Amino acid sequence: MQRILVLSSYVAHGAVGLQAAVPPLQRPGRDVIALPTTLLSNHPGHPNCAGDPVSTEKLAAMMAALDANGWLTHIDAILTGYLPTAAHAEWAGKTVERLRSRCPRLIYVCDPVLGDDPGGLYVSATAAETVRDRLMPIADLITPNRFELAWLSGVAVDSSKSAIAAARKLATQNIAATSIPDRKAVLANLFVTPATIWTSTVARVPGVPHGTGDLFAGLLLASLLDDSSEDAALAYAVGGVAHAVSRSINSLDLELAGQRWTADAVAPADVEVWHA
Repeated sequence: MQRILVLSSYVAHGAVGLQAAVPPLQRPGRDVIALPTTLLSNHPGHPNCAGDPVSTEKLAAMMAALDANGWLTHIDAILTGYLPTAAHAEWAGKTVERLRSRCPRLIYVCDPVLGDDPGGLYVSATAAETVRDRLMPIADLITPNRFELAWLSGVAVDSSKSAIAAARKLATQNIAATSIPDRKAVLANLFVTPATIWTSTVARVPGVPHGTGDLFAGLLLASLLDDSSEDAALAYAVGGVAHAVSRSINSLDLELAGQRWTADAVAPADVEVWHA
């Protein structure tokens, strides 16, 4: 049985963080262990929100209990999302390294949940720098949005070409970047590897709720764990997000209830090779 560890935020209502990333990973033959880095009533974009980060001491104690029960003996993949402080990012890095020492083939996907357009960073600069300097060098794949790609690389990103240049500046070799401006009414999603670049475009639509980045990361990892190629994984992830967005326009939350995430239930998006 495949086992995946996911570290991100948990909301009691809505579909961001763990509530968006975990469902695509939960398939027959998979066990998903989801640890909350912060507990919130809902996404802060709503009028009222309450909750606090889960301390790294509590997370370490939870991990120790999971380990003592034998559930961390073999881990196939780790996905990290929202890490509220530099201490959380440092703890996540140590966790990845410890579990990778047991399972050298473990896949680590880092979704650098640092900020977004138009507001910019929504974690401290220190936390963002720790994700950049501590987690990115040990990640097999990162999944930044346009803002995060520009912030992490120090390169202005306003097109697919500049996004590729930014990706080449990063310490991680494989980058799946989302929400890249392509044309006036189009956004591009790019999968950049050392040898090849794939792109999949979607129409730019207003009123998209929060959580699409979390969902994209979960979908992408789910497909890669099925031994899909990079282009097939990108097609599946973009197609899945596009379907969720079409159900959720002008809603503050993604509408994921009742959605099946099996490969035959998600219409893959078109993908083309940008250049090799």
